[in-house]
Amino acid sequence: MSLRRSPLHSEHEALGAKLVDFGGWEMPLAYRSGTIAEHLACRHAAAAFDVSHLGTVRVTGDPATIFELLQRTLSNDLRKVGPGRAQYTHLLDPSDASVLDDIIVWWVAADRFDVMPNASNTERVLAALDGAGADVTARRAVVAVQGPAARETVTRVSPGAAAVERFHVTEFEFRGVACLAAGTGYTGEDGLECAIPTEPDGVAAEFWRAVVDAGAAPAGLGARDTLRLEAGLPLHGHELGPGITPLQAGLGWVVGWDKEDFRGREALERERSSGGPHRLLGGLVADSRRPPRAESPIVDESGTTLGEVTSGNFSPVLERGIALGFMPPGTREGTRVRIDVRGTELGATTTRPPFHRPRTP
Repeated sequence: MSLRRSPLHSEHEALGAKLVDFGGWEMPLAYRSGTIAEHLACRHAAAAFDVSHLGTVRVTGDPATIFELLQRTLSNDLRKVGPGRAQYTHLLDPSDASVLDDIIVWWVAADRFDVMPNASNTERVLAALDGAGADVTARRAVVAVQGPAARETVTRVSPGAAAVERFHVTEFEFRGVACLAAGTGYTGEDGLECAIPTEPDGVAAEFWRAVVDAGAAPAGLGARDTLRLEAGLPLHGHELGPGITPLQAGLGWVVGWDKEDFRGREALERERSSGGPHRLLGGLVADSRRPPRAESPIVDESGTTLGEVTSGNFSPVLERGIALGFMPPGTREGTRVRIDVRGTELGATTTRPPFHRPRTP
């Protein structure tokens, strides 16, 4: 099967990006500057990411009907927000409350929701909605601009987009074309994500070039992963997925317990009433620059295996290896552990994520 391509594919080729398969899409891993430079550009100024591989399932219709459908289907409670807002939520497996996908919902208007699943999960979300949504992924590109200078940078392209508040959604125009901006992102920094229609042809690429020309450094999936890891944010397939519930991942706030019912509620209630999750997600900071690797066992000083690493990488900000992993509840912050990385023992200390917090003005 051939890989899908972003509407911005030719832009990435022109910039010399290294392209890789990601969830069935051919996407930029890094540009000529490299992942570390792209990471630091986001931490210190602004970076632009093509995230068009994310799905968009558009749900439209009678406001009350589609609201109730999403309330029953997804874990979070839309009553906490309203039209013009965005919300992080989960699609759960009804049998064991595993996180089938983690999703951002853009509540664009009373009669329209844009549900944003991960790249490979669009069909799964469509099925959960019983055919009520339409896959409009191919009809837009999504450009994320992130970093302390993200809004200043986007102001040079569209003041309307730059003005969107955190976890809000707003419409703006670019070259006379109606677009959407949401105050969301996946880096731990301030920023926004802009959905630009693919018609008329070329407008999405023009928006990307305008953002880059305004000063945002093009950044690939490599930097996006190291940034989200420093921020302690979960990645589906690693910190979320089969056998992993929101409670185990430390994301109980994504559960709308005040709702009458939703997919997976019964299984979550069983986990909560049985004494809580048997493992919890925590952080690890290595003693050296060498990063822990996923599936590596975490062992305490007595030789007891506590759990295993779910994601690990080098932190350009800390200049140390960092990781997320599941460990028993009650594992204290500052516990010394050993991590077996391909036969080499790596010393580390447990900590509470995030590993990096943005500077406040």
